[in-house]
Amino acid sequence: MAASFLTSVFLPLALFMVMLGMGLGLKLEDFTRVLLYPKAAIIGLLAQLVMLPLLGFILAGIFPLNPGQAVGVIILAACPGGATSNLLTYLAQGNVALSITLTAMSSLITIFSIPLVINLATQRFLGTATALQLPFVPTVLQIALITLIPVALGMVLHYFRPQFAALIERGVKWLSLALLGLIIAGLLVQQRDQVVGFFLEVGLVTLVLNVLAMGLGYLIAVAGRLDQPSSKAITVEVGIQNGTLAIAIASAPTLLNQPDFAIPAAIYSLIMFMTGGAFAVWSVRK
Repeated sequence: MAASFLTSVFLPLALFMVMLGMGLGLKLEDFTRVLLYPKAAIIGLLAQLVMLPLLGFILAGIFPLNPGQAVGVIILAACPGGATSNLLTYLAQGNVALSITLTAMSSLITIFSIPLVINLATQRFLGTATALQLPFVPTVLQIALITLIPVALGMVLHYFRPQFAALIERGVKWLSLALLGLIIAGLLVQQRDQVVGFFLEVGLVTLVLNVLAMGLGYLIAVAGRLDQPSSKAITVEVGIQNGTLAIAIASAPTLLNQPDFAIPAAIYSLIMFMTGGAFAVWSVRK
């Protein structure tokens, strides 16, 4: 599968499906519910939008990564929570309403924070003279277009045709997962001679990022004296990232156009489902 076909066809389609599936399950109340859970929402957003990028910078600096891999870790950490976090929160018997609100709010806020974080990462790991700086306003507009339009379309369908939206929501989410799997497979096939090396190089850092993010998210929620369902929601939310968006930012021709930077997100996307599922099983048994 050629890189151009992967990034120009399957990647936009997968991202559209991911965000459409998210929108099909959203209502306007999901954005205003932060007023009902102000403490939990603030703690969750701080963990997602501040703690996670800081953790990404720390781990990228500690582990022996090449500059592109380090930037790839930061891109992943800068992205919002993934829509799958809502399902895993449900399976873990967490606060699903809080999870949905955090996913919606983080997806909105990171439109503006992603270019800032990534530019800091390229300056830190690639040098101040790098040509990979993302122009703030065009990047914000492009991320908004590729995320907000399908979300808005899904919300419109949910509002005017709730039964139809509920009917196709699960199918859209499964299709988005299938497309994400195809993209990850395509990236790994393109670099098949280095696949084992990629796992050895970024497998540990992505696993540590995932486990620490979930662990710290849970500890912050408990320290904030949130109830167990809310703590579980925050734990899952900071551990399940929108890997499709991270891969798009790294490899899309109109953004960074560096497919190698997408490898950490691809590996992380495989790991997070296993750790998220394990957390859900542990939560139910506990």
